Amino acid sequence: MNSIKNPQHTELATFAGGCFWCMVSPFEDLPGIKRVRSGYTGGHTENPTYEEVCSDTTGHVEAVQITFDPQVFPYERLLELFWQQIDPTDAGGQFHDRGESYKTAIFYHSEEQRVKAEASKEVLNKSGRFDNPVVTPILPASIFYEAEEYHQDYHKKNPGHYKRYRKGSGREDFIERNWSGKFDKADLKSRLTPLQYEVTQNNATERPFENEFWDHQGDGIYVDIVSGEPLFSSRDKYDAGCGWPSFTRPLRSYNIKEKTDLSHFMIRTEVRSREADSHLGHVFDDGPGPDGLRYCINSAALRFVPKEDLVQEGYGEYAYLFEDSQRGQESL
Repeated sequence: MNSIKNPQHTELATFAGGCFWCMVSPFEDLPGIKRVRSGYTGGHTENPTYEEVCSDTTGHVEAVQITFDPQVFPYERLLELFWQQIDPTDAGGQFHDRGESYKTAIFYHSEEQRVKAEASKEVLNKSGRFDNPVVTPILPASIFYEAEEYHQDYHKKNPGHYKRYRKGSGREDFIERNWSGKFDKADLKSRLTPLQYEVTQNNATERPFENEFWDHQGDGIYVDIVSGEPLFSSRDKYDAGCGWPSFTRPLRSYNIKEKTDLSHFMIRTEVRSREADSHLGHVFDDGPGPDGLRYCINSAALRFVPKEDLVQEGYGEYAYLFEDSQRGQESL
């Protein structure tokens, strides 16, 4: 059973969204998220095993439980992320996974969470995003049993199988169709420069050493020029000598999509933003960081938000990244 105590300034959120392997990465690496665990809840059997839950004899569903700081990452934001991972109109499971254990649900831990969840569900129902009504139930939280250790962080332990499963199950394509940003081409042409449009929409590559951020200095984050989704931090930027801005890692791995690129008689890994599906650049395995990665990114796909503007521009949750440098400046 989950033995986490609820320390001051943190709350629990529990969501069922089908296979729990696919419900961890959307919530991790976010400011204010302390822990994400896979498990089972809502049933009548004590300490159920994975095999028992999958047999649909225990009444449990696969779920994730999130420990978070609501002052940094509000519960409403968690609800938004949850809806974007599932088909909320499916009452029989999720995608290719059918049965009771794969049904969706929001399990509330307080009356405040229940009210917010009901309001969020109503907004989604009225949005017209789906032809059928939202059927995901909102239920009181019950005992959450953590799954076996080999299920925890499955996407990290078995990345190849995880990616194939996420794609093969139909989840990835569903999210692409229903939740990826749909941006009007005419509007993009009016607000982007020709180079920004060609890079993000047509996979162009800008000239090395002749772009805005290749040698850019300063504390802040780099966001998608199309959607504004946060992508990289200046804390992870370094001079790779290639003439393009390079980073050892993204702010959130979930915000970056990877695709095999066979153009120009090479085999490379293209990186794209998840929400806008903007072409960003490529990732290589010759970086200096702990993972050995180098994200080589086109400046034209990025917009820089200085640390002093993060709160004003709606990225206040990332201000903590630069608190040490701010204190250092104040002590000078």
